[in-house]
Amino acid sequence: MKATPNLLLLWGTSLLSHTTSAFVIDNNNHYQQQPLIVDDASISPLQISTSSAANDGPSYRKNLLSLHKSLIEIPSISRTEQEVGKFLLDYLRNNLGYAAKAQFLESDKTSHGSDGDDHSQGRFNVLAWPSSHNLSSPRVLVTSHIDVVPPFIPYHINTPEGSDQVTSDTFISGRGSVDAKASVAAQIVAVEELIRAKEVDPADLMLLFVVGEEISGDGMKTFSAAYNDQDADKSNNNNNKKELPRLHFNAAIYGEPTENKLSCGHKGHAGGLLKAQGIAGHSGYPWLFKSATEVLVKALAKIISADLGSSERYGNTTVNIGTIAGGVAANVIPKEAQAKLAIRVAVGNQTTGANIVREAVDKILKETDAEAFTMEWNGGYGPVECNCDVDGFETMVASYGTDVPNFEGDHVSYLYGPGTILVAHGDDEGLKVGDLETAVEGYKTLIKHALAA
Repeated sequence: MKATPNLLLLWGTSLLSHTTSAFVIDNNNHYQQQPLIVDDASISPLQISTSSAANDGPSYRKNLLSLHKSLIEIPSISRTEQEVGKFLLDYLRNNLGYAAKAQFLESDKTSHGSDGDDHSQGRFNVLAWPSSHNLSSPRVLVTSHIDVVPPFIPYHINTPEGSDQVTSDTFISGRGSVDAKASVAAQIVAVEELIRAKEVDPADLMLLFVVGEEISGDGMKTFSAAYNDQDADKSNNNNNKKELPRLHFNAAIYGEPTENKLSCGHKGHAGGLLKAQGIAGHSGYPWLFKSATEVLVKALAKIISADLGSSERYGNTTVNIGTIAGGVAANVIPKEAQAKLAIRVAVGNQTTGANIVREAVDKILKETDAEAFTMEWNGGYGPVECNCDVDGFETMVASYGTDVPNFEGDHVSYLYGPGTILVAHGDDEGLKVGDLETAVEGYKTLIKHALAA
């Protein structure tokens, strides 16, 4: 990725750059799930090369690495984000002199109030802006999430033994080091660098760091509700009403691991709980009863081999069977069974895509057994488009979900950040110092582009 002409190209060849055909068909005429994008599968996500000179760091390196380290060291698995939120409020207020507030989620407002600052209990988003300016007319929202997936993995920086020397090749690991505390740290530093250099009007910018992105998007949904309710009738007693002053963003810049490439969008999502109902009985006489696990397995096999829709930009719709459960004993024909599905939607648009996939799955279930199945869908959306027409950036398309569809409005969306998603939820989550620093420059470029648009 080259955020500016003088930045280094980090990946000569990408795992996530050019689309191929959505499916291949085997000799049995079955559709097979294929990767969204393939260039060279032999490339390791950790083989990212940057300059290794000891004195190659920008002036903000120390502050960037210190902030990144502090964020990672504070556990913030989804639904337990309070401590990292408190740290950010303190850091933004006392280190940078910003105005910052806690925006409590709806379920916590009864005990804290929407403007309260008693965050010993309850989950909250962090909103911040330069305190010398009224929060009245910011044009660009810079945002990422502060929750992470389990388990907690401690911070580690791989410096030579007995030395604290850090280069752009130095590797940092730990839970959230990529997804998405790297984006949070790089965004904060990028905003501060632009303000210090007087390259932007501070009144044009607002920071938002949300909870719950990894589970349900409830943090961003809370912000979106308040944002879109700001012009509502004052007599309405809904707790979200008038929580924010009048705001209207022209653009929102979302931080997620995109290998420091600018994402043109990402797949949608459809998922839920598939239940199968059978008739219990003795395992010696399966023809007299009905195995819930058997019909469930047959349906799942059809679902994962079916063509659920594809598109040139997003590739093919893919299915993950996250969990399977059923039965009580090996010698008992199971009466009940269930599976949780997560489907990445590549067909249709943001409004229609999930419905297209749901209808296709429902048809498969009916054809497999018209009476056995109940599918409990959990919301969903189709492919999400983002703006990637910015000079100096390589582009990609993501197969994962983000908070982009959870913030409703007519703003332009940009999706960008350091690190690769291929390690984001794994035991080896980590990235190089150079990746973080490249992201700072990339965010600076995106912010200036969004303000000039």
